[in-house]
Amino acid sequence: MPLTERHDISAAASAATTGGLRGVIAGGITGAIEICITFPTEFVKTQLQLDEGSSRRGEPRRYNGVIDCVKQTVNKRGFFGLYRGLSVLLYGSIPKSAVRFGAFEELKRYSADERGQLTSTTRLLCGLGAGLAEAVFVVTPMETVKVKFIHDQNSAKPNYRGFFHGVREIIRSEGIRGTYQGLTATMLKQGTNQAIRFFVMETLKERYRKYTGKGPNELVPVLITGIFGLIAGAASVFGNTPLDVVKTRMQSLEASKYKNTLDCAIQIMRNEGPLAFYKGTVPRLGRVCADVSITFMIYDRFIESFNLIWPK
Repeated sequence: MPLTERHDISAAASAATTGGLRGVIAGGITGAIEICITFPTEFVKTQLQLDEGSSRRGEPRRYNGVIDCVKQTVNKRGFFGLYRGLSVLLYGSIPKSAVRFGAFEELKRYSADERGQLTSTTRLLCGLGAGLAEAVFVVTPMETVKVKFIHDQNSAKPNYRGFFHGVREIIRSEGIRGTYQGLTATMLKQGTNQAIRFFVMETLKERYRKYTGKGPNELVPVLITGIFGLIAGAASVFGNTPLDVVKTRMQSLEASKYKNTLDCAIQIMRNEGPLAFYKGTVPRLGRVCADVSITFMIYDRFIESFNLIWPK
C-alpha cells in the first residue's frame, strides 16, 4: 500500500476517533448540567405515574395534579424534597448523554453522505440506535434505581438511606437483574425518544440552513437551536408517553405484580383506562422540552468550542 494512502487511512481513522471522543465528552458534561436544572419536573412526573389510587383499590389518589404534588412534597420534605433521587440521575446522566451523543456521532459517520448529511431515514435510524445504546448500557439500571428511590419515599418508613445504600439493597435482594427491570419498555421508550428527537432536530436544522443560505455543517444560532429543541422534545413526549408510563410501572417497587411489559400495559388499560397511559404528561412535557432544548444548546456550544481548540 502506498505511503500516501496509508497516511490518508490513518488520518481518517484518527479524525473519526477524535470526533467520537469529542461527542462523548461534550455529551457527558451537557448531561450533568441539564439534569441539575430540570430534575424537579422528573420527580413530579414519576410521582404522578406511580399514583394508582382509587382505580385499583377504591382508595383516593395521593395527588390531584402537578401543583398539588409539588405542594405536598414541599410541605412534607421542604423544597429539596423535589430533588429526592437526583444523585441517581446525576451519576447516570453523564454516561447516558455520553453514550447517546457518542453513538449518534458514530452511526452518523457510517451513514452520512459525502457532504456529511443524513437522509430522513438515516436520521431516524441513527437516533434509534443512539436511544437503544443508552437504554441498554445506562438508562435501564439508572431509571430502575431512580423509580425505586422515589417510590420508596412514599412509604411510611423509607428503606433507602442514600444512593449507594439503595443500590446495595436492591442488588442484595434482587441481584443485578433487579436493576434491569423494564428493559424492554426502556429500550422501546429510549429508542423512539431519540429517533423522534434527532429526526426533528436534524430536519429543522437542515431546513433553517437552506432558508438562511448557511453551509450544511455550520452551527445554528443558540436561540434557534433552543426553539428547535422545544419542538423536538414536545414531539417525543406526545409520541411515547404511554411507553414511559409502562416503563415506570415496570421499575417500581410493585413491579413483581406484572408478568412482563405487555402484561403491564394490559393491566393499566383494564384497571385504569386509556388515559392512564398519559399520566404525568404535563410535568414530562415541561421536563423533556427543557431537557432537549438545554441539551442541544449546550452540546452545540461545546462542539463549537472544540472546533476552535480541538480540531478534528
